[in-house]
Amino acid sequence: MNQTVTIRRLATGVPGLDAILGGGLPELSFNLITGPPGSGKTTLAHQIMFALATPEHPALFLTVLGEPPLKMLRYQQQFSFFDNSRIGAAVRFVNLSDEMASGDFEQMLARITREIQIASPALVFVDSFRAVTRDAARSGAHSLDLQHFVQQLGVQLSAWQATTFLIGEYHSQTEDHPVFTVADGLLALRQSVHRNSMVRQIQVLKMRGQATSPGVHTFRITGAGIEIFPSAIVRDDSGATAHTSASPARDGHRMGMGVPLLDDMLGGGLPSGFSLLVAGPSGSGKTLLATAFLAEGVRSGEPGVMVAFEQTPSQSLNSAIDDMVRAGAIGLINTRSLDLSIDEIVHHLIGMIRRMKAKRVVIDSLSGFELAVAPTFREDFRESLFRMVAALSSLGVTVLVTSELEDRYTDLRFSPYGSAFLTDAIVVQRYIEIDSGLTRVMAVVKVRDSAHSSEIRQFAITGGHIVIGDPVRGYEGLLGGSPQHAPYGPRGADDRAAGPMP
Repeated sequence: MNQTVTIRRLATGVPGLDAILGGGLPELSFNLITGPPGSGKTTLAHQIMFALATPEHPALFLTVLGEPPLKMLRYQQQFSFFDNSRIGAAVRFVNLSDEMASGDFEQMLARITREIQIASPALVFVDSFRAVTRDAARSGAHSLDLQHFVQQLGVQLSAWQATTFLIGEYHSQTEDHPVFTVADGLLALRQSVHRNSMVRQIQVLKMRGQATSPGVHTFRITGAGIEIFPSAIVRDDSGATAHTSASPARDGHRMGMGVPLLDDMLGGGLPSGFSLLVAGPSGSGKTLLATAFLAEGVRSGEPGVMVAFEQTPSQSLNSAIDDMVRAGAIGLINTRSLDLSIDEIVHHLIGMIRRMKAKRVVIDSLSGFELAVAPTFREDFRESLFRMVAALSSLGVTVLVTSELEDRYTDLRFSPYGSAFLTDAIVVQRYIEIDSGLTRVMAVVKVRDSAHSSEIRQFAITGGHIVIGDPVRGYEGLLGGSPQHAPYGPRGADDRAAGPMP
């Protein structure tokens, strides 16, 4: 009778790593951690080691570096995960630099075997295994000797029931090396610098026996160690990966916008679970509308979260937002960092949504959002926006996104990123000239599967609030103008010849 072997998965203690591994690290697996110098390989290994090692299940860390372990530990102990009291009891360091210098694989294997017999470790780390193979090549060791050494090392460690990590500066997983074949798991770290931004990424290239999260995932190294931000993957109801935006559950409930008459223009409010794009030029009132949306949620018992990218250290959010944040009524993510990834932002946003049980989310604005994202990710910004909106929709929250537009008066783009199709509803704000005066106007362009007003209404900002007035009469529309009621700003001869936009 066939029996399925159950492989226990170990929690690595690295935030985000278990998620991209598919639930944790397979016990007794033979793993390789690769990456260029400075990418975080040794830090990742130490963080896993201190999370898993106990006196009952100790760890053995074998160093084959030219420098003593004490020098390495001097820097590693700066991380909060480092526990000096466990050195000797749960964690043991051994320096193999002498054996490495000899170039004798049999001698090195015998020393490793002897140390394993002494410590009986549950975890074994070899750093840097790349140094072993590099010195073997320099000494003229035959490739079959190296392959035999790798295979024998794997057999020895498996026989001792140890979960093993080989750490090496391999720059490509395609290198012709036996260790890539023998390894059960392969984690590749990388880093790139673009001007003043540093981007670190990790990819699970291989993990036998379990489904891992595809693609590359960004991570940061802080005083707490490594934190990984898994890419947002939206799945359909069957659990399969969804390649289109998942439709949120529609319960028929409509949310108030907090702006009198705007609910009527939307056909009774914004449907719950929808995403709304508020587009307009600078100073048109987008952030005020977003503030009113959050304030109305507080009054209705619907907590909210705001992600603000428009503020600089010398600026502050408007007083209404400040008051709600101080009262704990809404959560705030306020950043002007220039090396973020969208996955990192979504990770923090989803965490805050769950902690606050938020129903409303405001992202202000897409323009600031793009500036906050590291240049490495801007090429895929539109695709990342798609995944972000889909991930938020899958949580059932209602999202309001603002977008800064350049009002060119001859055409109208709802978003500079071509992302208007991602949202379920669009409200556009604009300036027009009426009787030689500058007037703000607003219109509802789209509410998916719902009737809405097609009127263009004037509005004013009074006392920090939006007040919607009467419809604009005798005005051809947001995309064109008449001599009496022209869009604010001059139209050139070519514009007049072209006539009103369709």
